[in-house]
Amino acid sequence: MNLGIAGLGKMGANMARRLRRGGIDVVAFNRSAEVTDALVAEVGVTASYTLEQLIKDLPLPRVLWLMLPAGEVTEQVINQALPLLSPGDVLIDGANSYYKDSIRRSQRVEAAGVNYVDAGVSGGIWGLDNGYALMLGGSKDAVDHIEPAIRVLAPGPETGWLHCGPAGSGHFVKMVHNGIEYGMMQAYAEGFALMKAREDFDLDLAAVAEMWRHGSVVRSWLLDLMGDFLDKDQQLEDVLPIVADSGEGRWTALEAIEQGVPAPVMSLALMMRYASQGGDEYGAKLLAKMRQGFGGHALGKEKAP
Repeated sequence: MNLGIAGLGKMGANMARRLRRGGIDVVAFNRSAEVTDALVAEVGVTASYTLEQLIKDLPLPRVLWLMLPAGEVTEQVINQALPLLSPGDVLIDGANSYYKDSIRRSQRVEAAGVNYVDAGVSGGIWGLDNGYALMLGGSKDAVDHIEPAIRVLAPGPETGWLHCGPAGSGHFVKMVHNGIEYGMMQAYAEGFALMKAREDFDLDLAAVAEMWRHGSVVRSWLLDLMGDFLDKDQQLEDVLPIVADSGEGRWTALEAIEQGVPAPVMSLALMMRYASQGGDEYGAKLLAKMRQGFGGHALGKEKAP
């Protein structure tokens, strides 16, 4: 089959590479032409230098896969692409889009006769070799049409991908997936920080991680990654203690509130990311002043500039 990819960032470019490895013809477009040209030379994608050219170069029925930043960028490109697409084409949003946005977009796209698929994509920079976990929302006909490409992108033809349900369900499942990821990462971080704090045991944290990777109930790919970087550097002195949040954890916490479903671990993991970004600094100062006020406790020193 043929498909077009708009957006050749780390994931989009590697998806193009994996598709080419699997014999899928790819027409590629990126805002920076040199990125497209490099993929032409490397794996033989067909280059397009505008969105209009990309859509024109695709055979009917077209499959256009957007691998762009979620939010306004994806919205703008969908607005540009929709008038250029034809009934029966398939438009795939592979960003970490909010599932409610996907439901809204699907209604507008499908009103024009174009099929809409929301694709939650997990795998990061390792997806090229290991495959991508794909969570798909949309009609059965649309997912069936793109199945040859999905089977190539996934870890296995029959594994690591799922047609979750109607439009929005793919991004909903990916949202919850990332909320769980927040909680797992926070638990690992707290546990290893606790072990590091017990200085009298002089624990080799890399060795602990490696041991846990075999037979332990807490083994996971995240633990594999942790063991790898701890083996190189256990002090992490050059790493700033700031953890960004992409929005998916926030949406998961909001969904839990809306549905009345308790999700304290995922919600608190999100709050800890905010704390790492300095969101707790003023509150911490207030706490210190209150302790001084009622107990005469000394205030800590200001941070060094």
